[in-house]
Amino acid sequence: MTQVTQSLRGVGVGFKPWHFSELMECPSELSWLEVHAENYMTVHGGTRAQLEALAAHYPISVHGVGLSLAGETPPDGRHIEAFKQLIAWLQPVQISEHLAWSSHQGVYFNDLLPISYDDLNFERICAHIDMVQQALGRSILVENPSAYLTIDSSVWREVDFLSALAARTGCGLLLDLNNVYVSAQNQQWDTASYLHNFNYDVVGEIHLAGFYRDTDALGHEVLIDNHGAPIDEDVWRLFEQLCHDIGPFPTLIERDNNVPPWSDMRLEVQRANRVLASAVNAKVPA
Repeated sequence: MTQVTQSLRGVGVGFKPWHFSELMECPSELSWLEVHAENYMTVHGGTRAQLEALAAHYPISVHGVGLSLAGETPPDGRHIEAFKQLIAWLQPVQISEHLAWSSHQGVYFNDLLPISYDDLNFERICAHIDMVQQALGRSILVENPSAYLTIDSSVWREVDFLSALAARTGCGLLLDLNNVYVSAQNQQWDTASYLHNFNYDVVGEIHLAGFYRDTDALGHEVLIDNHGAPIDEDVWRLFEQLCHDIGPFPTLIERDNNVPPWSDMRLEVQRANRVLASAVNAKVPA
């Protein structure tokens, strides 16, 4: 298949088939696309044909949601093989997965489930990342999760756990700022400290998304990372501050539920581009 070969830069969006016509017009503010691997592991279907057409115009990042890197057992070999075939066909610029588990003893759960940040899990996840990277012949990015509860058995800070995974396995990191904000609000910790200690030397992408507010059984507010709303102003502020302090990174606008028309998505893409441009200008000596 014919495809572009440049590395990621600027702002991308997750590809949704109902935006295909607008994306084929190659809007100037859009630089790349992301797809979920599991949606394209079969060789048939119109959406795969659409993806092939788009890959001729945009760099592609492939985001996995089913490898279960943090599971008790190694990632499923059949899933890895299907992932590998997709990568061979699409030749994406980047590949990423979540720091979470989603399957156990052959049962798949349609969710990204949390882990304890302890030494046993660290060794296990490193082995799973190594297994996947060796099978794919590529390094991957590992994404920080959204959290809804505190696991008392954790002995590592999440930010240190992620950095150590990268140092041990050679993987990169995907920094999801919506996940940072959601986790901080739900677990009552400080976003500034987390972001100050993040290892930006290995960050390959930043993700921005929306959440919704729910209430638990005790009446406490809980933020749910559902990718179904516009990016919250507090998340925008985190993004602006990070870009000002650290510099620009390839940035994805995520919307997987309640997906709006492209005209609405485009407004968030344009806003993210303005933030990245301001960060670049701030780093240029006067």
